[in-house]
Amino acid sequence: MAWNQRVRRLAAGGMMLALAAVVAACGSTSSPSSSGGGQSNSQSKNSKPISVAFFGFASANSFAQATWAGVQKAATQQHATAHFFDGNFSATTQVQQMKDALVSKQYNVWVVQANDGAAVVPEVQRAVHEGITVVAEFTPIGTQYNTDKPQVPGIISFVDVPTNNGKMLGKLGVEACGSLNPCNVAYLQGDPSLPLDNARTQAVIKELKTDPNVHVVGSYVGGYTQSQGMSVGQDLLQAHPNVNVIIGSSQAIEGVQIVLQHDNLLGKIKFIGNGGSVQAVDAVHQGKWFATYYIPETTEGYDATKYGIEHERGQKVPMATNAAKVFPVLGTKQDLKGIQGQYKD
Repeated sequence: MAWNQRVRRLAAGGMMLALAAVVAACGSTSSPSSSGGGQSNSQSKNSKPISVAFFGFASANSFAQATWAGVQKAATQQHATAHFFDGNFSATTQVQQMKDALVSKQYNVWVVQANDGAAVVPEVQRAVHEGITVVAEFTPIGTQYNTDKPQVPGIISFVDVPTNNGKMLGKLGVEACGSLNPCNVAYLQGDPSLPLDNARTQAVIKELKTDPNVHVVGSYVGGYTQSQGMSVGQDLLQAHPNVNVIIGSSQAIEGVQIVLQHDNLLGKIKFIGNGGSVQAVDAVHQGKWFATYYIPETTEGYDATKYGIEHERGQKVPMATNAAKVFPVLGTKQDLKGIQGQYKD
């Protein structure tokens, strides 16, 4: 209590006892029962129990595991719990997991890394209707793959726009070709059953075709594992031994690299990966790859989850975030100077 207030009370009472009473009263205002009302409510709101459901691409996928590391870190720091639902690269599996999560009523925050952004919409709408905070992480939820804006009212969108991703990969391909004419480029699609992959592939091819010297060879599925990359690499090099540039997921490119190393062909083909793994970034630093499209996925998973938890606790957060505008993405050796990968393939 301020000194002038004490003086006024003394003047009004005229007794030393009054001063003692005032001092006692001042002491009582610091007790939880008298001053903690508003603060206690705030603390209660901020400590609301949060359980996060992470619907990931697949538990066997290193990229999804990188996201999961970020989800767990955010959950731990925000005093929340988190569970990984293994989507196994299947839209059907992921949708059923969401149905089960709704029935269980165990989760009040969903972080969704959709295998099929359109397929999950009905369950996401139900979740929002039931008061669950939903965050679209990396992949847009909806039918449009050229925007970072939320396509389901009420959700948070923290995504890497697939068509932008594809365009940047195509630009890197053209850059890798330089003045070579013709320049034979092979693009290894991840999984043609995933709408996101189809949108990205179309964007890659469209951008590559802006250079008349670039010739896109064949149509190959590279997948998201080194073993798939090795298999397709053997087929590709048999059919097109004169290929100059190969673009694909970082895991697939690592597999193709193993094939070239076995055949003593390293250095004759330029590689462009899609992913920011330790192996991909190191390969660019060492000059083994021309570039990799880099986004620190663990950081993205962390931020997306943090936004979800904060939103659920009543805090204001951005409702639309384009990851490519937050993190560096063009990954040539110069671009990645001083940057390290966040996860291992």
